[in-house]
Amino acid sequence: MTGAVRKAVFPAAGLGTRFLPATKALPKEMLPLVDKPIIQYGVDEAIASGISDIVIVTGRGKSAIEDHFDVSFELEYLLEARGQKDLLKAVRAISDKVNVAYIRQSQALGLGHAVLRSRDLVGEEAFAVVLADDVIVASTPCLEQLIGIYRTFLAPVVAVMEVPPEHARLYGMVAAEQVSERVFRVLDLVEKPKAGEAPSNLAIIGRYILTPRIFESLACVEPGSGSEIQLTDGLKHLLRTTPLYAYKFEGTRYDAGDKLGFLKATVELALRRADLGPGFREYLRGLSL
Repeated sequence: MTGAVRKAVFPAAGLGTRFLPATKALPKEMLPLVDKPIIQYGVDEAIASGISDIVIVTGRGKSAIEDHFDVSFELEYLLEARGQKDLLKAVRAISDKVNVAYIRQSQALGLGHAVLRSRDLVGEEAFAVVLADDVIVASTPCLEQLIGIYRTFLAPVVAVMEVPPEHARLYGMVAAEQVSERVFRVLDLVEKPKAGEAPSNLAIIGRYILTPRIFESLACVEPGSGSEIQLTDGLKHLLRTTPLYAYKFEGTRYDAGDKLGFLKATVELALRRADLGPGFREYLRGLSL
């Protein structure tokens, strides 16, 4: 197994019920944060981390995602005819920078099942998994940070962050021993523990570097609540035979799959923009709600 990571899997077959009715006809992954859909932030991060091939696991009603990453001849022709070169460059960059393939998940049977569906497209090589809901702003892309740890240990790596005890029930949590300042050797994993039962304050967030053996584990684990196959359970099974590491990434993570998190991401990403930040900041200061 080499240290190269060329492929990234994006599970995107969820129904987006937390954003209904907006997501009745529009995939949650296509909701815009300022002027880019949620999923594009993750794809841009993958590209910046050296990923060349994207596998998107989609479901019914997700064709807008495929259209977004495809060439749009009519739009490009119109922008070119109008001399709108900056917009033309931005549109072309979406389809020019990366190879995108799609596989369907006909039923929403969990994150682990979505990853398992990508098996044939991933093949026998290490790969990343990116949950687009987790938008991460970092000077060094989060995936690039994880790939660096993978190259050191040649073993699977999950991104983690510290969370308060009352939030542990929302995440997969790890028990781990510290290896260095930000690196931990995982000893156990618990999916959404009950109050007071979390093994630590380290929560898994939506970035993973995995090896092909995860597919064997996911094929073995029994479905849990709602007949879903959880990726955390697959990692727990893998841990029996394979070392697993956790990395406390550097950067700011926004939960864009939650309404409040989505609003926070929209505001803070806009404030970071040179073209929007000054005017938007002035507007916010003048509010008297």
